[in-house]
Amino acid sequence: MVTFGRLITAMVTPFAADGSVDYRLAERLAVHLVEQGNDAIVVCGTTGESPTLTWEEKYRLFQIVGDAIAPQAKLIAGTGSNSTRQAAEATNKVVKLGVSGTLQVVPYYNKPPQDGLYQHFVAIAQAAPSPSRVR
Repeated sequence: MVTFGRLITAMVTPFAADGSVDYRLAERLAVHLVEQGNDAIVVCGTTGESPTLTWEEKYRLFQIVGDAIAPQAKLIAGTGSNSTRQAAEATNKVVKLGVSGTLQVVPYYNKPPQDGLYQHFVAIAQAAPSPSRVR
């Protein structure tokens, strides 16, 4: 079992005045959080505005923040999606980037039955075995 530590913060995603992601500020914020004692950082959870970001923006954030905090802290990447296929593909991609774990969501829009929820998470786990949290 992987432990993520005692203090895990869901990081906000900083934006520039024009609405673009401020990657430099994201890097500085992540380093600051680690300097304050965080053991792990969640990037692109709902606190990080994941529904408003493109996958390209998310992958870039995962790479930048992951590089900035390693090896002092762990990165948990928010790769959850209403789409099982998208969540599985994103999880597979970030596991190859070396993230410590992923954060998944229960499909909140299409609201599958219990067996559908189970199959959703099984498909993600089979696509890219990694420690996951469900929110």
